[in-house]
Parts: sequence; C-alpha cells; structure tokens
Amino acid sequence: MSKLTKNQKAALEKYDSHKQYLLSEACSIVKDITFTKFDSTVELSANLGVDPRKANQMIRGVVTLPHGTGKVVKVLALCTPDKEAEATAAGADYVGLDDYIEKIKGGWTDIDVIVCTPSVMGKVGALGRILGPRGLMPNPKTGTVTMQIGDAVKAVKGGKIDFKVDKTGIIHTGIGKVSFSAQQLYENAAAVLNEISKLKPQSLKGTYMKSAAICSTMSAGIKVDLKAFLNSAE
Repeated sequence: MSKLTKNQKAALEKYDSHKQYLLSEACSIVKDITFTKFDSTVELSANLGVDPRKANQMIRGVVTLPHGTGKVVKVLALCTPDKEAEATAAGADYVGLDDYIEKIKGGWTDIDVIVCTPSVMGKVGALGRILGPRGLMPNPKTGTVTMQIGDAVKAVKGGKIDFKVDKTGIIHTGIGKVSFSAQQLYENAAAVLNEISKLKPQSLKGTYMKSAAICSTMSAGIKVDLKAFLNSAE
C-alpha cells in the first residue's frame, strides 16, 4: 500500500470515512479536507436504485443552483439572424449559425452549453456524433431548445444545470467551488437532492435514493446521511 501524503493524513484526521454525515456537515468537511492550490470543484454524487436501460427509469432533470456553479459558463447560441441580438444582449459568448456549425464539424467544442431555436435543430442535429458524447447537444427537456433564447442564455449563466443518471445508476454533478461557504454548498446540494427526489419513477419498486456523497476534485468522498436529509425536507 502506498504511503499517505501529509495532506491525506491530515484529511483522515478530520472525518470518519465510514460515517454518514448530515449534508451541512459534509459541506463543511469537504472544505476542510481539500488542500489543492486551485479552487477545486465540489461534486455531489447520488446512487439511485434505478435501471437506466428502462426508458421510464432514465432520470434526467434541471435545477438552478441558488449560488451558481462558481465557474464562468461559455454559452454558444445557434440561431437565425432575427434572434442574434436577443442572445447577445442576454450574455451569450458566441452567437451565430452556419459559421459555428462548420467550426464544430472541424472539431471546435470550447464551450460549456449550446442553446438554439427549434428552427435550427435540423442543422444542429447533424452534429449529434460530436456534441452527444460531450454532453453539449441542446434538448427541449432541459430548456436549451427554445424560442425564448435570451431567457435560456440567462438561465444557464445564472446557475441552471442539467443532470442525468449514468449507466451505473449514479448522478454526478458539480455543486460549486471549495471557495464557496459551507452554507452556499449546502443550499446548492439541497436544491439538487430535492430535485432528484421529485423525479422518482412511479413504477419503481424498492429504494430510490440509496446513497449520496460529497467530494472535491482531489478529496475523498464524504458520505451523506440521506435519510436525515429527506426526512427534514419533507
């Protein structure tokens, strides 16, 4: 077994890796055990008792983090000329259509979110092979395909994120940065967990939300007492 670094030893003294902590406690601990020189992303993972291969158990949702994600979100608005001014005024970093579609075909994906109007989905759909694996494909369910393109840009810039369960039944999503206060992390995490809770499939038998944990880019996971959280949220 490899020797623990000084930072890893210090982290292990601050919490018990086998214990489940209240969500508020977990959000404090993750700040205490992160020793990176950069502002690490804090991530929430939720293990669900669903089978994502079944269409009615494919959990996907949208939530606005009360305190945003802590990172600058680069938004590309793909739209017809009549919508360009609206997208630009709302704060889109890149606005246009054919030029950007050609850029993406050439391998450019230096963006975090793409929003578009329904009328251009035919052109955008052709980029599925490039955008799909990177999670960049606009989708009406997440509000990124809409005529209200200005509102969509503002929402994304203001902390709106979408999440979905992976093939192992786990949702991973960023909930802020280590520089956030523990209270801000708590409120962001609570918003995500409450939204996941609402999406429980009616057909599901057995436990829906099995476990959850909070970690930062370089820290170990801190187990969350889900039962206590869900009871207090009711």
